[in-house]
Amino acid sequence: MTEHIDGSRLNQDLRYRFEYISKFINFTNDDIKALNTLATIALPLIPVIVDAVYRKLFQFDITIQFFVLRKDGFDGLPKNNQSLALDSPQMIYRRDMLSGFLKRLLLQREWTDDFLQYLSRIGQMHTNKIESGSINVDYIHLNATLTYIETLIIDSVWTIETIDNKTKKEIIIAINKAFRIQNDLFVLHYLESTSKETNPSISSTHHKTNKCISS
Repeated sequence: MTEHIDGSRLNQDLRYRFEYISKFINFTNDDIKALNTLATIALPLIPVIVDAVYRKLFQFDITIQFFVLRKDGFDGLPKNNQSLALDSPQMIYRRDMLSGFLKRLLLQREWTDDFLQYLSRIGQMHTNKIESGSINVDYIHLNATLTYIETLIIDSVWTIETIDNKTKKEIIIAINKAFRIQNDLFVLHYLESTSKETNPSISSTHHKTNKCISS
């Protein structure tokens, strides 16, 4: 029997949107357990992954430019890309933010409303929607960065000798699904921002429910 999905509710109810995507891509508690399994092994690799990500972002002037914007309360920011370093205070802050995201993604045992709001906030803060806390990064760069992070994690999984190939496959599939869900929340806020530019009456409110994911 065909299940009805309310298209308008998808853009208003974060839990409803997540549950629809979860059903479509078959993201279940087994995937969350696979991410938790990876966490027990891969947490020491996160600093290496984060370092690689920011070194990649420093390779292009179009991505490094976002780090010299006056955000997050930092004073005395470099005036240009050439004077910015990977160990500068604002870069250490952003590296810590990415490390925290990856750790929470792997360690989260239940994808609760609070966790979904956290993932949604990550998407929102990269748009121009929350004024002083916004970064306003073009989506193309976020998509490329998420893809690069996912690739680094998958490469790391393949090099782990203490888990069998079946477990590696389960982890890689779970990582792929988790990053697609995060990417969807980027898309949600970017499309919402675009819609608001043409229709200011559109509401950005996400209704919450007291549910967790169930397999």
